[in-house]
Amino acid sequence: MRILYFYLLLTSYFAYGQEKDFIQQGIKAYFNKDTIILNNSIERTFSEYKKTKDSLLLAKHFHFKALKFKLLYKNDSTYYYYQESKNISKGINDSLSVGMRLLSIAILQRGVKDYLGGEISLIEALRYLEPIKSYKYLTSVYINLGVVSKELNQKEESLGYYKKALEINEKIKDKKRQERGYLFLQNNIGSLYQRNNEHENGVTYFKKGLEFDRIKEKHPLIYALLLENLAYSNFSLDKDGRVLQQYNEVLKIRDSLNNFRELGRTHINICLFHKRKNNFSLAKQHANKALKYAKKSHNNKRWLESLEELSELSSGEQSKKYFQEYIQLNDSLLQKERSLKNQFAKIRYETDKKEKENEVLKTENEKKQEEIIKQKQQKLIGWLAAIAAFLGMGFTVTVFVFRRRKLLYQAQLQKAHAREQERKQIAKALHDEVAGDLRLLHKKLEKSDLLEEAQKLDAVKENVRNLSHQLSSVSFKKVGFKDQLINLVSDYFEPNFRILFRGLNDQDWSTFNSAVKRLLYICIRESIQNSKKHAQASEVVVTFSVHKKNVLLNITDNGIGFDTTIRKKGIGLHNLQERVEELQGTFSIESTVGNGTKTDIQIPLDV
Repeated sequence: MRILYFYLLLTSYFAYGQEKDFIQQGIKAYFNKDTIILNNSIERTFSEYKKTKDSLLLAKHFHFKALKFKLLYKNDSTYYYYQESKNISKGINDSLSVGMRLLSIAILQRGVKDYLGGEISLIEALRYLEPIKSYKYLTSVYINLGVVSKELNQKEESLGYYKKALEINEKIKDKKRQERGYLFLQNNIGSLYQRNNEHENGVTYFKKGLEFDRIKEKHPLIYALLLENLAYSNFSLDKDGRVLQQYNEVLKIRDSLNNFRELGRTHINICLFHKRKNNFSLAKQHANKALKYAKKSHNNKRWLESLEELSELSSGEQSKKYFQEYIQLNDSLLQKERSLKNQFAKIRYETDKKEKENEVLKTENEKKQEEIIKQKQQKLIGWLAAIAAFLGMGFTVTVFVFRRRKLLYQAQLQKAHAREQERKQIAKALHDEVAGDLRLLHKKLEKSDLLEEAQKLDAVKENVRNLSHQLSSVSFKKVGFKDQLINLVSDYFEPNFRILFRGLNDQDWSTFNSAVKRLLYICIRESIQNSKKHAQASEVVVTFSVHKKNVLLNITDNGIGFDTTIRKKGIGLHNLQERVEELQGTFSIESTVGNGTKTDIQIPLDV
């Protein structure tokens, strides 16, 4: 059974490990832009969901589909599958996943300039992330609220969100993530001032970020971002002494990291620098490079900026061509943005409608379930009443049987007590009357010179005295149970006959009923006498233990033993068995010739 349990545990562990592995592979594939592995993860999550019906896997399946369409720049499909994943996670109360999907939806909305929609999604995300204190995602939500407010020209609101993000960012335990959050916020606050032409304030925050310990080594992407923004603000302030040098350093870093999206921005900034310096040829070169990287990274904003600059830097038909392309692209993007906003709104409407329908169905199902439960409860009450009546009868019968047994037991105790009193009287008569008369007769025979008859009479007198002692009831009032047993051992002491007690000191004998102790004593005395006299044993071991309100007595010897199938129990053993059974105990003997004898006695303690 243990091996089976271990096997099941090991199997489930490996299954969990494999599940975690293919999910991690899917996430890694997205960041590596590997759609083949990402497709494998999409198929695997769905096949595992069909096997296990685990909604977590279905939510992850839709999430991976959203990531796939994001890599393919299909924003409508991306938005749809983010919503599907979010709704599954909401259904299983996975607050973290709901918050993360809403954050992704908001970033997507911001990308198509649906700022109000993005703000709604971010505020909804807070409802799920704040109760679980997911500080790293809360920081991201507040950063994005700051960005959205900036785009809506709400400077003070944006600044407030950034400061809130800084406060929460301090609580993140992951040091590297906390550092990135801090640096991004320095950049974003600086960019907010930069957008409002408060470049001096912007420079303060960019420098604060760049002063961070080993930033270039630990966070090269953010270093390049801060350095470029610092250069741009200085350029805007006509402090362009080191601007070109800083732009070139940014280019080198981004080129080494294949950061094509941001390379387009840097080339635009260098284009603007050379344009102001009247280096139009160099400016046009960088505008062309910016256009190349904008197309490669599908960065529409840089694409438009590049076409605008090329139109200004070119002449004649070429200038018209770039301008016409700019107009067409701008119109196309505006139309696409409107279309996507409408699609997002439609998907959101359909999703909300579905959720409301599900809520109605859920309410109806709950009412039906309540009715079913009510009916079941009524049936259960009926069954419980019947069971209670049956149990009541059973209890009454049990009490009756128990009381009858108790009365019978008390009668047996009284009978045993009467027999003890009878034994005492017989023992007293033998000791005081018969032994006394024999003593007088013995003295007369001695005086009459009948010495042989006197000796025989003396032996009879000794037997009568021993019989008197055996019949007399043992009393534990003056001498304790343990001391009585020690006296018993002393009576039978001989160099070649040893008696061992085990468990004698483990019990508090003062709490035991006198009838039980008396019976135990008599059983031990009879067994020792039989072992010495009949079994010719050299060792007797007496073991005491208590188990489930029963005292257990085990007596073994190393004597010659006997065949229990041939030899019947003697009078002494038969009497012992009767005494034990009178107290509702059990008595058994096991013996084989040449292997000694074992006696087991069990007596209830509730006597």
